[in-house]
Amino acid sequence: MSKLKKMRTPVFWAEGHPGKLDRENWKVEVEGLCEKPITLLWQDLMKMPKTVANARLTSVTRFSVGGNWGGVKISDIAKHVKVKPEAKYVRFWSVGMVYDTSIPIETAYKDKTLLTWEFDDELLEEDYGGPVRIICPYLWGYKSAKSVVKIIFTEKYERGYWEQRGYTDEAYIEAGPVIDINSGGKMKRMPDGEVTRFIDED
Repeated sequence: MSKLKKMRTPVFWAEGHPGKLDRENWKVEVEGLCEKPITLLWQDLMKMPKTVANARLTSVTRFSVGGNWGGVKISDIAKHVKVKPEAKYVRFWSVGMVYDTSIPIETAYKDKTLLTWEFDDELLEEDYGGPVRIICPYLWGYKSAKSVVKIIFTEKYERGYWEQRGYTDEAYIEAGPVIDINSGGKMKRMPDGEVTRFIDED
């Protein structure tokens, strides 16, 4: 049983759980405003420079889980495909091409925004967005698309799955109460922005 499951991290798939996915044959298409579009295989990802970010995934439903996420920076992928200067956003598509979301390219290029496959040295299972998902701790969790199959660099912003259903396009994390999964589900208070601390612990 994974650490995320042991901590009773909520499992939530708005578009329906995809079931068992084929990690070894996973592919992520990278396209759009770039000079060298590519399809990254699982084996390709394993060869890219790995980054480990200590970060929290914080859901708009008010839970937050933190740990060490291992993967490749979106900025490193961008360098690999030679993204063009006119690209302003990065759009992510989940398996099945039902769920998508977009973030500003400057947020995508931050150090902790990763295409990730590990949490605390464990491979991500499908419940939590494996084989590979986005972790963007600077924004609400609906911007951290699960089971990613396509990354598109684009000039124009497109409203995603939840944004079309009333969630904010900006997805800025707002101060307030939150369930801290790491402490066994205790209710704490968090400040605005990336959750790196809790107000209760200041």
